[in-house]
Amino acid sequence: MNIYENQTVKKLRLGVIGTGSVVREIYEYLYFDSVYSPLISVEAICDRNEENMKLVGDKHNIPVSRRFTDYRDLISNVPIDAVTVNTPDHFHKEPAVFALEAGLDVLLPKPIADNVKDAHAIIAKAKQLGRFIGVDFHKREDPRIKEAKARFRQGDYGKFQSSVWYMLDKLMVSDPNHVPRFFATADFAAINSPVSFLTVHMADAFMTISGLKPLSVKAVGYKQKLPSLKPLAVDGYDLVDTEIFFENGGVCHIITGWAIPNSAHALTVQSARIIGSEGLLDLNLDLPGYHEVIAGGIFERNPLFRNFEPDGKVSGYGIQSAGKIIENMIGFRNSQFSTDEIGKLMDPFSLGFYATLVCEGAHRSLENGVRITEGVVSGGTVNLKNLLEREIGKTESDNYYKN
Repeated sequence: MNIYENQTVKKLRLGVIGTGSVVREIYEYLYFDSVYSPLISVEAICDRNEENMKLVGDKHNIPVSRRFTDYRDLISNVPIDAVTVNTPDHFHKEPAVFALEAGLDVLLPKPIADNVKDAHAIIAKAKQLGRFIGVDFHKREDPRIKEAKARFRQGDYGKFQSSVWYMLDKLMVSDPNHVPRFFATADFAAINSPVSFLTVHMADAFMTISGLKPLSVKAVGYKQKLPSLKPLAVDGYDLVDTEIFFENGGVCHIITGWAIPNSAHALTVQSARIIGSEGLLDLNLDLPGYHEVIAGGIFERNPLFRNFEPDGKVSGYGIQSAGKIIENMIGFRNSQFSTDEIGKLMDPFSLGFYATLVCEGAHRSLENGVRITEGVVSGGTVNLKNLLEREIGKTESDNYYKN
């Protein structure tokens, strides 16, 4: 009998904060229709958007008395063990810290926060109170990333020298005029960027493979397509090229955007090449499954990420990534891990701290950049150690860069 069939396993009583697109696309399946579902009991949900909350609540029979518009009311009034914070990135800190202070554990979708000050505050609070936090970077469970990590770490490609990563969304993702609109608000692509939405994925994927820490960042941004949209234009970046220098002297370019034509073969066109002193590897990340030709067009389907099984269960690494965090959270609560094991599960790499640092560095680079032609901003180099020291102080920042 496996752990999922063992009825003696105590379920994790979960409060779900935020019921928007990330829940409907991924976590809804995790909670209710995956191999991990027997380990989870969704006790209450919360969202300031009552329409989103009603969709999820009605579908899964969440009592109206267990639906809240304020996360503090949920945490204060419902007996739970943990929360999952599915809010926008800039609003991760407040509910996460409030939950930790209430004695709960916390699951966050990537990134842990949109800036290093908030990320550090969440990590520090969890360590202070002896609580568990997990951050869901689902690309870490992609079998291609896992294989690349194993081969890179055993030295198959020699010393890392250079890498280029692409992650490019169709225009429909950022176009507020597209019907149906991809995001709930028309200003999403103006108040966010390809860096915060996409670069964070690829930066973490590369650092997962390499285990290297970033030292500096320089970004070049392009605002050429989104401002031309009609009738609603977007004052936001179409494309950002982020150049990252690492502690071994290697360099990585991460090129992200959300304005390629909607005729692209996949919603997200993505790939990577990593070059070392002894060889290279190519990751064709947008060709994971099969082409589908239907009346609506030609599409690339990705069953590795999310797969609908014949028995109604949903699997794939998009589900497995968060599911493993749920398993670890239960293990932590049942005192099944040693101090060293907990340390590894909650070290800065595991929690994606350096991915947040890279993205904040890229945004700072663009903020202080120079306009070199219409719609093109060339940013200056941002020293990430200096940035971190300014944000959280020298003593704390040194801890993130000690060997």
